[in-house]
Amino acid sequence: MRALLCAGLLAPLPVHAQVPYEKELLRLAEILGSLHYLRNLCGEEGGIWRNEMQKLIEIEKPDEAHRSRMIANFNRGYRSYGELYRQCTPMAVQVIERYTEEGGKIAETMSGRYGP
Repeated sequence: MRALLCAGLLAPLPVHAQVPYEKELLRLAEILGSLHYLRNLCGEEGGIWRNEMQKLIEIEKPDEAHRSRMIANFNRGYRSYGELYRQCTPMAVQVIERYTEEGGKIAETMSGRYGP
């Protein structure tokens, strides 16, 4: 599933289409922040999700306001789970699985709908 999410993130999306998929893009940024926190908490993958967020920003080439919203959503996802989980639990693992699936679906939909 991670491969699908990462592949979807690497598909270029046209700059002029930022407005139509902003809601999905901001949700994806929040999911990436959540995964960054939870995966590290559960001892997996280091900074891969932060790196994927950086790639997403590089691909999008957002203006400063849009970039700030993307980063704010990433940070919100990270902080929200930082407040809930201090150690890896079965529920944290379930959230990782659910968010990986949701993020993959969002990336696939965005790439299919707005990509080349």
